[in-house]
Amino acid sequence: MQADWETEGGDRENLSLPGHLNAMISRVAAANEKTVVVLQGGTPVSMPWVDEVSAILWAWYGGNETGNAIADVLFGDVNPSGKLPLSFPKCIEDNPTYLNFRSERGRILYGEDVFVGYRFYQALKRDVLFPFGHGLSYTSFQFSDLSVNHNESSENIEISVTVENTGSVAGAEVVQAYISQRNPSIRRPDKELRGYTKVFLQPGESKACSIDIESKYATSFWDEERDAWIIEKDTYDVTVANTSTLSQGSLSKSFEVKTTKFWRGL
Repeated sequence: MQADWETEGGDRENLSLPGHLNAMISRVAAANEKTVVVLQGGTPVSMPWVDEVSAILWAWYGGNETGNAIADVLFGDVNPSGKLPLSFPKCIEDNPTYLNFRSERGRILYGEDVFVGYRFYQALKRDVLFPFGHGLSYTSFQFSDLSVNHNESSENIEISVTVENTGSVAGAEVVQAYISQRNPSIRRPDKELRGYTKVFLQPGESKACSIDIESKYATSFWDEERDAWIIEKDTYDVTVANTSTLSQGSLSKSFEVKTTKFWRGL
């Protein structure tokens, strides 16, 4: 994408591709149903043609070998196994910071609080173009045998899940562990990513993956009245998925925190 259109030196005014690119993509797709769109960019763009093309490859900004890397993916020499580190909204008005983009007479409000990214979209039940953690490949994966062991004395949460490559191509999957509190005393995000791991599998291969999380970081929020972190007595759900939308195939189990605790520090 053009350096004068997307840069670290300023904010974009919209999510549209520059010039007549959207119109060009739609016309090419109308002429060839097997159109693949390759985009290089660092931030989301709107895609009014998303249902008109066969595939979309988001290449970010690579180095000198970017062209060769893209060719390897397009010709199937390499199986893409990346995941989106942010949510792609459908339009700029869906962005959680839309009303706070700029300063008003030198005053900036961070009105979204902790509800940024996928936390915002799930709180409002608002659909996105592509969710946080999304990423397809030339194969498919399946999760099974989820176990969650919460040891309050050691303050650890041990998560284990089996991942199987159910397709015909070697590839990698990212196991994402989200934790949510059932009955918080304040408004909290529905769920939050607290751990993840990446596993490489051959076709038909399966592996048991583990994610270990310190429970105080996974369950706490800042209590302004007590000036301390709080871990509330409650039931907490652990969901293992491959995107923040908890698509089909995600698994869940719960654990209990039996005593409310406060702590300070890091």
